[in-house]
Amino acid sequence: MTVTFLGLGRMGRILAGHLVDDGRELLVWNRTSSVADDFVREGVRVASDVAEAVTEAPVVISAFFGPDAVRETLVEADLPWSRGALWIDITTVGPDDARSVAQWAERAGVRYVHSPVVGTLLPARNRALGVLLGGAAGDVAEARTFVEAWADPGRLRTFDTPAQAATAKLIANLGLAVSMQGLVEALRLGASEGIDADGVLAALDKTALGTISGLKADFVRADDYSDTQFSAGLLAKDAALMLAASDVGRRPSGHQGCTLLTARGGAGRSGRRGLLGHCSTGGRDLSLTEARTIGMVITRTAEPASIRCSGLSALSTNVQSNGAAKPM
Repeated sequence: MTVTFLGLGRMGRILAGHLVDDGRELLVWNRTSSVADDFVREGVRVASDVAEAVTEAPVVISAFFGPDAVRETLVEADLPWSRGALWIDITTVGPDDARSVAQWAERAGVRYVHSPVVGTLLPARNRALGVLLGGAAGDVAEARTFVEAWADPGRLRTFDTPAQAATAKLIANLGLAVSMQGLVEALRLGASEGIDADGVLAALDKTALGTISGLKADFVRADDYSDTQFSAGLLAKDAALMLAASDVGRRPSGHQGCTLLTARGGAGRSGRRGLLGHCSTGGRDLSLTEARTIGMVITRTAEPASIRCSGLSALSTNVQSNGAAKPM
């Protein structure tokens, strides 16, 4: 059986490679066809366009930048899908996106499973990603036989709906954003009084930030952030999805929570730029510590709707899975 794989970005190439290594017969497509050259050398067929890729395909796996690419490339393109085809989408999308795609898939006779991954390039190479699966039980069981190729078995979780899987992925990335920002702020705070990186990392040991500081310690000490694996642009995109998915209207009155304000308008696909805005709440200017973050603004408030953000200016930030965030 031929498996169609769409989207050969940095993550997609690794995942598709695992399928090839496992002996799967693969047909691949990428918008920039030269990216598939390595697969051609391994004898993998490359489709000339998306329509060719999905024609009579029993299984389609997609890994795109975000929900817009999913809609434009697959949902709105009037493609010749095989009725009953299994579509496994790895792309990080919001729950509303996943619901909309699921509704379209049902009308089109396509079995849709949303299966985002938790982790970045190193665990992907090591077949140690967290993998989430959401959809009809039978479809999820079948999809599992493919996504196990890159999953840590202990981190493979299933959900009743695609929207739940999408939400779980955003929860995981929210944890990453908050912990990375905490590490950045700790390093800045330490530097303000001449405490070096080792001193800051020691102070964070066995605290709530101990896990992230332990994971990033070698990169912080080396002060080398050149190999960006998860960019500010990607995190800003995911923050926008978190914001869209947040149901603040159902919060209990007076709930003290966190509001995400995405830094819009400057973090493109390259993801090398984050944004820092002038934000205020209730007429009070926020401090830099409150306002500054990686690709988004996180601030504590009792009334999320009262927060506004304006006058965004560029702040170059490097964010990666294998190194701390570093202002540049």
